[in-house]
Amino acid sequence: MNITAKFLGGSGVVTGSKYLIDLGDFEFLVDCGLFQGPKALRELNWDKFPMPVADLEAIVLTHAHLDHIGYLPKLVKQGFNGPIYCTKATADLAKILLLDSGKLQEEEAEFARKKGYSRHEDPQPLYTMEDAESVFPLLVPQPFETPFSIHPAVTVTFFHAGHILGASIVKFVIKGEHQTKRLVFSGDLGRYKDPILYPPTRIPKADILWIESTYGDRKSPVQKPEEDLARAIRDTFDRGGMVIIPAFAVGRTQLLMYHLYQLMEKGKIPKVPIFVDSPMAIDATRLYLDYHADHRLSAMLEEEHHPFKHPQLRYFQKQEQSMSLNDYKGNAIIVSASGMATGGRVLHHFFHHLPHEKNGVIVVGYQAEGTRGRRLLEGEPTLKIYGHDIPVKAKIYSIEGLSAHADQEELIDWAEGFCEKPKLTFVVHGEKESAETLASKLKNELGWNTVIPQYLESFVLFEGI
Repeated sequence: MNITAKFLGGSGVVTGSKYLIDLGDFEFLVDCGLFQGPKALRELNWDKFPMPVADLEAIVLTHAHLDHIGYLPKLVKQGFNGPIYCTKATADLAKILLLDSGKLQEEEAEFARKKGYSRHEDPQPLYTMEDAESVFPLLVPQPFETPFSIHPAVTVTFFHAGHILGASIVKFVIKGEHQTKRLVFSGDLGRYKDPILYPPTRIPKADILWIESTYGDRKSPVQKPEEDLARAIRDTFDRGGMVIIPAFAVGRTQLLMYHLYQLMEKGKIPKVPIFVDSPMAIDATRLYLDYHADHRLSAMLEEEHHPFKHPQLRYFQKQEQSMSLNDYKGNAIIVSASGMATGGRVLHHFFHHLPHEKNGVIVVGYQAEGTRGRRLLEGEPTLKIYGHDIPVKAKIYSIEGLSAHADQEELIDWAEGFCEKPKLTFVVHGEKESAETLASKLKNELGWNTVIPQYLESFVLFEGI
């Protein structure tokens, strides 16, 4: 048996993760992500898939963020009908995120059609809600730390990655005629001291390793990010303004809800309304109650008041509720998706609140190149929203330490958990500088053989095993 790997995304960029493993008689993908960020990357989503879809027999998902699952409806639309393996929480989250993605793409295409700002005469969505629903029957949920087979020669096990609810490190054990090989995919690794999620599991052995490098070039200097969060909120309230926090609906929103609840209970910020204005975030939050064994908050959730249920929280499902915040008077906090301001209701709030100096926008977590979130951090004076140049007059705050990604030290710490160094380590899911920095540290400090693969590059991993 020969084993080859091809990089269909997530290489040289922090988006579009798709890794093709070919055993000769069996081809499967690890992750099936959407390209996000700069236009040149987004346009890759519209390209013909770089392999015959009919040859693809299975997909294994690390977690439910769109840069790891968002291309699934497009792939199914092109004819894929094999099993899609993932953890149980990932399956439920995937349904929420994919439906929302389909809806947003339908809405954006319709809005572009009405406003006439698309270069296409009849702009179409990449896929629809109906396309997203076609993925659901293919999902095959599996428990953590329980091996299962996807092929007579391939056994898979999911381990906690600590990134978002249901996120996994994936280990493949491939049995050839003469040898057995282990392939390990880190997925996106979380923080070791996350107050909600379990830390990433240490894996003792891997012949070939894929390790993410989102924060491979930086260390988090902030040990208590909630203090910086509190200062930014108080500062905005002192000006009589409203706080807008763009946040990923899954993971980041729940972490913010936890910190905001703790800050209010400790008297470090006033008890003001917190508007969670994201139907997807609301649905995702409910899953934390369903999958209580997958996180640390089980005991807290048994109390009458907890981070996801207390008098200050307002869950806004309907669009009319969201629009009512345009004229809201007084101090308040709006938490709304998307986290990098690439779409979603947060754009509506930016449209109305960015032009006013009294307001504050708190940017948390990683912001990919080309996104509105990154442009805010870079100090651009205007943002293009709904075809208009919106002046950025609100004060922009950047809070570090609330990322769902392990920083450089944590990535190295996780890597040191291997009892013996992998024969080859692919450094993936990172921009050029972060990938190069992590690859260099792994090579120089641990003596590892590291490679930063390029888009569509192929490698022969093993021959005649």
